[in-house]
Amino acid sequence: QVQLVESGGGLVQTGGSLRLSCAASGRTFSSVAMGWFRQAPGKEREFVAAVTWAWSGGNTYYADSVKGRFTISRDNAKNTVYLQMNSLKPEDTAVYYCAAGSTREVLRGDSGSWGQGTQVTVSS
Repeated sequence: QVQLVESGGGLVQTGGSLRLSCAASGRTFSSVAMGWFRQAPGKEREFVAAVTWAWSGGNTYYADSVKGRFTISRDNAKNTVYLQMNSLKPEDTAVYYCAAGSTREVLRGDSGSWGQGTQVTVSS
């Protein structure tokens, strides 16, 4: 089991930036990939970005809606994944969740390990 703790959410104006962090602990050796999802009020949870660990290729994946604006990165020594969000839009407002698991699990949103979520609000 992997424990995940997110931080870094907040309120920002349109065009602003935020950086989310997700610290993993526990059986991190079994977490091949880590990713971010978001859920806006009244909407289903959606994939945002994912990154595999170095020994799995270090590949990154992004939803089309965030490509060119968001960047996912990881610090293997700290078992932490970051999501740098630039050029934020009101439609990015959501609760952002961190997930860990195999690449397939994370990309499909089937991971058994989730964080508690952090609120991101973008004002117009």
